[in-house]
Amino acid sequence: APCPQWPYCRKRCSYCNFNTYVVPAVDEAAVRACLVREAQTLLRLSQVRSVTSVFFGGGTPSLASPGTVAAVLEAVAGAAHLPAGAEVTLEANPSSTSASALDGFRAAGVNRLSIGVQVRGALPAAAAVAPHNPVVTVLPPQSLDDAELGMLGREHTAAEARKAVEAARGLFPGRTSIDLLFGLPGQSRDAWAQRLEATLRLCDDHISLYQLTLERGTALAAQVRGGALPAPPQDLLADMYQTARNVLVAAGFRHYEVSSFARKGALSTHNLSYWRAEQYIGVGPGAHGRFVLRAEGSCSREARVQTLEPVAWMREVQSQGHGTRSRAVLSPLEQLEELLTLGLRMDEGITHERWGHFSPQLSLQAVFGEPGEAQALQQEGWLVLDSGGLRCTWAGLAVLDSLLPDLLWQLQRV
Repeated sequence: APCPQWPYCRKRCSYCNFNTYVVPAVDEAAVRACLVREAQTLLRLSQVRSVTSVFFGGGTPSLASPGTVAAVLEAVAGAAHLPAGAEVTLEANPSSTSASALDGFRAAGVNRLSIGVQVRGALPAAAAVAPHNPVVTVLPPQSLDDAELGMLGREHTAAEARKAVEAARGLFPGRTSIDLLFGLPGQSRDAWAQRLEATLRLCDDHISLYQLTLERGTALAAQVRGGALPAPPQDLLADMYQTARNVLVAAGFRHYEVSSFARKGALSTHNLSYWRAEQYIGVGPGAHGRFVLRAEGSCSREARVQTLEPVAWMREVQSQGHGTRSRAVLSPLEQLEELLTLGLRMDEGITHERWGHFSPQLSLQAVFGEPGEAQALQQEGWLVLDSGGLRCTWAGLAVLDSLLPDLLWQLQRV
C-alpha cells in the first residue's frame, strides 16, 4: 500500500502542525520525478509484490496536477502488481476541488476521495494510539459552519464545502469520504447535534470522526492558552462522541474503527491495511513506512521515515533513489505491540490468524487467556477473547487508551 505525500498547502490552518509547507511556487515537475523515483526504489527494495491501495496524502495533494497522480500510479504499476480494482484515494481540499479538477483526477486513476487536508487530530473521546505509533493517516475536519471554518483558519466557506462534496459524490458515488471534527473551542452539544444532522443530509457512505487536539506551537492552541477561546470539558467531548456514534449507527453506518464509520460496505481498504499491520510504503517528505526487505532470506520488518524538508528530500532522492532519513528493524515484541495497539481500534479486533502471522509460537490465548490484566478487563466488560480473536466491546473501544497500558504490560511480561 504505497502512500505518496504531497507536502504543500496554500496556507497553514490554525490547528495544524503536520509536515506541510507554504511556498511561493512549487517545481511540480521536479517533485513528480522524485515521487516517481522514490516509489520505484522503495517498492523494489520491499517484499510488496501486489498493491491493494494507494493513498495520496499531504499537505494538500489536490493542489498537484492529475499528471502527477497518473505518473506515480504508473510507477507503482511498473514496480508491483496494481490490480484494476485497487483503491486509489486522494485527499482533497474543498477550495481545490472543482468538478473539472476532480474529473481530471478520476481520469488519472483516482477512484476514492477524502475531502480535506491532513491535520493533527486525535481519536475520539478517550481512545488513543500508543505514542510509538506514527502510522495512521489522520484526516481533517470538514466543518459546515463559516464561523467554525474561520476559527480553524480554513480557506474555504461552508457553501464551497457543500459544493465540493456534491461534486465529489457525482464523480465518485459511494466512494467519497468526509471528515467531521468535534471538540472545537466553544462548540456546544446542540451545535454538534445540528452539525451531525447537516452531515447526514450531505454525506456519502464513509465518515471519519476526530476530536480536535490543541498542538503546541499552533495558533489555535495559543488562543486557548491565552484565554481568548474556551477549551471544551472532557465530559462534553465524551458525550459528543457517543452522540455521534448513536446518530451514525442509527443511520445505517457500521462503526468499524474508533474514528471510522461506513455503510454499504464502503470501508477504507487503505486504512484497514494500517490497522491490520500490513506492509506499506511511505513516499515523499516525512512519510512513514513499514515493510520487509526483498533481499533473499530477509524477514526483518523495518520502520522507515523519509526526510521531512522537501528540498533536502528531493536532493537525496536525486542522488540515491530515495530520501529515507531513518530506518530501524522492528523486534518481534515491537511488531506485536503495534499489532495490538492498531488491531484493537477495529470492531473486528485481532483475529487468531493475523496474530499467528506475527507470533507463530505464542498464541493470543497463551498471552491473554491466562489470569492477568486481560482476563480482568474481560470480566469487567471491556474486552472479549473468543474463537474470533481479541477485540474491544463498544464500551471498551471508547476508553481504548486506558486499556492499552495493561495489555501491553501483559504482552511484555509473557
